[in-house]
Amino acid sequence: MELKETEQERKRKSLILKIALFATGLSGIVAEYILSTLASYFLGDSIFQFTVVVSLMLFSMGLGSQLTPLFKKELLEKFIIIEFLLSILVSFSAILVYIISGYSMYTGVYLYSLSIAIGLMIGLEIPLVTRLNQEYEALRLNIASVMSYDYFGSLLGGLFFAFFGLPYLGLTYTPFVLGGINFAVAITLFIQLQYLIQRKQKLFLYPTAVLVLIILILGGIFAQPIITFSEQRKYKDKIIYEEQSRYQKIVITKWKNDYWLYLNARQQLSTVDEEMYHEALVHPAMKLNGKPKDVLILGGGDGCAARESLKYPSVETITVVDLDPAITNLAKTHPVLLQTNDSSFYHPKVKIENQDAMVFLQNDKNFYDAIIIDLPDPRTVDLNKLYTSEMYKLCKRQLRPKGVLVTQAGSPYHSRTSYECIYKTMQHAGFATAKLHAHILTFGEWGWILGVKEEALSEEKLKINLRKLKFNDISTTWLNNEAMLGLTSFGKQNNDFFISPDQKIEVNTMQNQVLYRYYLRGRWDLY
Repeated sequence: MELKETEQERKRKSLILKIALFATGLSGIVAEYILSTLASYFLGDSIFQFTVVVSLMLFSMGLGSQLTPLFKKELLEKFIIIEFLLSILVSFSAILVYIISGYSMYTGVYLYSLSIAIGLMIGLEIPLVTRLNQEYEALRLNIASVMSYDYFGSLLGGLFFAFFGLPYLGLTYTPFVLGGINFAVAITLFIQLQYLIQRKQKLFLYPTAVLVLIILILGGIFAQPIITFSEQRKYKDKIIYEEQSRYQKIVITKWKNDYWLYLNARQQLSTVDEEMYHEALVHPAMKLNGKPKDVLILGGGDGCAARESLKYPSVETITVVDLDPAITNLAKTHPVLLQTNDSSFYHPKVKIENQDAMVFLQNDKNFYDAIIIDLPDPRTVDLNKLYTSEMYKLCKRQLRPKGVLVTQAGSPYHSRTSYECIYKTMQHAGFATAKLHAHILTFGEWGWILGVKEEALSEEKLKINLRKLKFNDISTTWLNNEAMLGLTSFGKQNNDFFISPDQKIEVNTMQNQVLYRYYLRGRWDLY
């Protein structure tokens, strides 16, 4: 009977260690995702940042594993201390990054250093638990069971981050949930296995646990005010709204009686001059088509492109495809956006689809007279695909004869090569194309590329047709025939402002994604 009780006790201890590792596996993988998301938000290029951060953390985990042979005794106590440290470091990771970004230009250095530090401590966990568990389980079972519990925890962690953590808790409170998990692991091991811990170590761990708990509680209470204060330093105007959605950070700021909308710290519109941008985006394409009935807007989650499209009596349907439901819901509920977009998303002609634009086009069976692309700049790999030849060919397939496609194309001044790349890529997809540009007060020099589903139409003829357009029958704030002459005029193109004739600009395709590299090499320091 005594032997049986001893065996049960051994199994109990082993199970406690495995459950602890399951929890730390969950916490560890979500820590990687949090740091990668922070890097994407503050440093841009999500795919690159996810790759770098995860690679750094995995490398650091390997280094951490290499350090465990230095721990020769009191392994349980050391594991508990590591969990205490991780609970604080993970919980305050977002707060610290926001503070650094508000006061320093070296956010990337700190963020990568934090990834290495957390990775090192995560790397200590599995070897320590394996060594602790070897007293309770045979080696052939020990390694497999320890690793499997960690991997199972990683799966649950990924699901938690994707479906609950980021959408509902955001980057403010998700780290504190993870820190709480690490803290709970430490406390559970301390309570359940305390008879294995020496008295002098208990005297150290008791006050440490209380101190860590106080730090976590205070951090959770003051996390939002600290992050809001640090975030405010990035913007010259007062933040009146902020939200971390599943896809991006949304911020609205106010100065006097005007407002700015930012996505991932990049300006999307300003009430100072958004009409100039949206009228140039929408009306040349709509007028060129003549009497558009069905309009597709890719992006345009703020509702302003839909507002301009609704000015045409001939329009019967407007389909807005925007990936993020948070931004389209905000356009339907926030007073600033509701006033700006004239409640366009409530119009019976407007239908909203929250999905990836390319996926939507691949599955769409409807046809359109005009397709308006109002997407963020192609500064990342994931946005780059929405400016490829394949994307424009999908658009062409869904356009009716003489249908018109127009896309915002960034700045022909600050990023000349990316602007030219979009132009050539649309031509490669089979459109007759024309360049448009205007000086938007808050954006600087900005450009659009317009394409018509008539390959035989020359650019010169298309430009003549655009200059003949009249806008007297619709309500505009800025756009008229005189403005149209300016939109289509670039002056002499034989100087350094434009692309030199011998400079080769490649077409942007899914296999050769060059556009975002052109964009990042732009002269944005002059903006």
